[in-house]
Amino acid sequence: MKLIKTTLVAAIALVGCDNATAPAPQMPQEVGVVTLKSQPLEINSQLTGRTTASLVAEVRPQVGGIIQKRLFTEGDTVKAGQALYQIDPSSYRAAFDEADAALKQAQALVISDCKKAMRYAQLVKEDGVSRQDAEDAQSTCAQDKASVASKKAALESARINLNWTTVTAPIAGRIGISSVTPGALVTAQQDTALATIRGLDSMYVDLTRSSVDLLRLRKQALASNSNTLGVTLTLEDGSTYSEKGRLALTEVSVDESTGSVTLRAVFPNPQQQLLPGMFVRARLDEGVMSNAILAPQQGITRDAKGDAIALVVNAQNKVEQRAVETSDTYGDKWLVVKGLADGDKLIVEGTDKVSAGATVKAVEVEDANGGKA
Repeated sequence: MKLIKTTLVAAIALVGCDNATAPAPQMPQEVGVVTLKSQPLEINSQLTGRTTASLVAEVRPQVGGIIQKRLFTEGDTVKAGQALYQIDPSSYRAAFDEADAALKQAQALVISDCKKAMRYAQLVKEDGVSRQDAEDAQSTCAQDKASVASKKAALESARINLNWTTVTAPIAGRIGISSVTPGALVTAQQDTALATIRGLDSMYVDLTRSSVDLLRLRKQALASNSNTLGVTLTLEDGSTYSEKGRLALTEVSVDESTGSVTLRAVFPNPQQQLLPGMFVRARLDEGVMSNAILAPQQGITRDAKGDAIALVVNAQNKVEQRAVETSDTYGDKWLVVKGLADGDKLIVEGTDKVSAGATVKAVEVEDANGGKA
C-alpha cells in the first residue's frame, strides 16, 4: 500500500513539471546612441571686457597763474598743439623782458671788455701796460662771455615760461569736460587735470580669460601666434560692431586673485562709435582644431561632485562610464577635449535606464539636423 502511494506522488510531480512554463530570457535594454566623429572645427571663445582709449593725455599747467580764457568747446575734437587755455602772461612777459635786457647788457660788456683785452695784449709786447693788467683784461673778457651764455639760458627759460602761459593740447583727440573756468587760479604741475583728451581713432578692448584656458589652447597649438588672432565685438545693445579687431598682446603675468590673464585687442574706430568704458562681448577666433569631438549635450551629465560624465557602448555592447572634460558649446553640442574619441557610441537616450556594465542594444538616433550622426 505504501509503494502505491509513493508511485502516485511521483507521477503527480512529473505531471506538474510537464505543465510548468520555463521563464523567458531577459532582452537587453535598448538605448539610443550617436556615433561620434572627429572633424575640423574653428575654435572661438566668448569673452567680456571694456573699451579704453588707445591714447589718453591729461592737460595740466606748467606754470601758475590766473586762467584768462578757455579756448575750446568741451567735447570737441582738438589737434595736437592747439591752444586750450590762456593763463595771465603779464608777470612772465615782464620776466622775459628783464632777461632780454640783461642779455643785451652782457653782450655790450663783451664787446667793450674784449676789445680792451685785445689792445692790452698788443701793448704788453711793447711794455705799454703791465702783464698783470693784460691778464686781468683777458679774464674780464672771458667772464663777460660766460655771463652772456648765462643770460642766454635765463632768457630761454623766461621764453619757455611765457610760452607755457598758453596751455596747448599734447595729443589730438576728443577733449572732455573742463575742470576750471576763467578766473580760476592754477599751479604748475597740479594734481587736478584741467581737462582730459582721448584719442578715439583706435580703441583698446581689455579682455580676461582664465590661465587654464590659455594653457589648454597652447597645448592644442591654437594660441601660439596670438597677435594674428581676429576678434569680433558685440555691443551693449546686442548689435555686432562693423570693424574687426586683432589681438595685440597677452599680459605676461597671471592675476593671483582671479587666476586670469588680460588680453588686449585693438579695433579701428573711424566713426567713433566705440567710447571709453563701454562693456562689450568679444568673440576671439583661436584657430582650427583638426580633430575636434562634438558631443550632443544630452549625452553629457554630471555626477554628485559636478564632474562631467558620459555613458558609451563598447564593442561588447556593454555600457562604459567615462569621465570627460568639456570646453565651449557649439550649437547644441559640447566640445569634448578629453574622455571621448572618434568612433565612440555615446548614449543620448535611455541613460537613466542603464548603468555601467549592463548589456544593451544600441540603436543609432538622428541628430538635430535630421541625419545619422
